[in-house]
Amino acid sequence: QVQLVESGGGSVQSGGSLRLSCAAAGWAYSVDYIDCMGWFRQPPGIQREGVAVLDSLGRPWYSDSVKGRFTISRDNAKNTLYLQMDSLKPEDTAIYYCAAARRCPLVISNVAYWGQGTQVTVSS
Repeated sequence: QVQLVESGGGSVQSGGSLRLSCAAAGWAYSVDYIDCMGWFRQPPGIQREGVAVLDSLGRPWYSDSVKGRFTISRDNAKNTLYLQMDSLKPEDTAIYYCAAARRCPLVISNVAYWGQGTQVTVSS
């Protein structure tokens, strides 16, 4: 059973940076093929939205709201996905979730595995 465990959330002032990590455990490549991994976020009272995605070929996608400020990457040796968040704004405040899908695209209906979420709070 694949488990995704996020870390790295916290509180920061506007303009600051945070790096989120998502460690995948219980992975069996022969069984648990994953085509896309990425990050969603859910601000208070708002629907969960996609933020950044990385496919199996290493091609990134970013939402318009974070393009140019966030960078998604992965370390295959460590089975870990990262989200570097720079120039943070108060509107980036949300619970951030790591997610994985067996087939792209990475949309909510296609997610096979979710992490537990990590809170990011940006103050002005």
